[in-house]
Amino acid sequence: MPIQVANNALILIGILPSARDLDIARMLGWYRIPLKSSPKVIDVDYFAFYQGASFGEEHRWRIEYLAEYRGHELTTRRELLREERDHPRANEEYYKVQIGPLIAIDAPILADKWKRITFLYSTGELLNQALTVNDLVVRSEEREILWKSLRERNQQSNGYKTTHDLDLHLDLATLSQLFDIDTRHPTDDLKDY
Repeated sequence: MPIQVANNALILIGILPSARDLDIARMLGWYRIPLKSSPKVIDVDYFAFYQGASFGEEHRWRIEYLAEYRGHELTTRRELLREERDHPRANEEYYKVQIGPLIAIDAPILADKWKRITFLYSTGELLNQALTVNDLVVRSEEREILWKSLRERNQQSNGYKTTHDLDLHLDLATLSQLFDIDTRHPTDDLKDY
């Protein structure tokens, strides 16, 4: 049975910079957005993930997954990606967006002419029918309805928040691989997670 989201659902399409970010979304249930380039409203119903060129020939330039939005908080890149503490943008602020389990889209939504995407708002109705990214673009009178919905959502959320606690049960070996954790003294390494 094809995946269907509510027609009036607010969708934010965002870029996944790498396959590693897809793994983080899948296993840890979060997605990162740099504050300086973030869209105005993050409190949407679903995030859809655009996979760029780094995903290789078979998975690049398409949307294959979406996930329910569950909340967000402001942090730094250093806190999100602790193994990259020396990264040039380590001290920059990022939104950490908590998401539900990834939902595979039955037929990937292809980029067609669109190759460079950062963020794009859409609706559930358009997502349910889309064959290409261009089909996700809200047009004409629907655009005003979308912006009104986004403004209302932004006023209701009144800032960033976390609405659900994540209940992740990851074994030590998985955490060790993801975050380069020393497993010889797990209680010391994991006390801040």
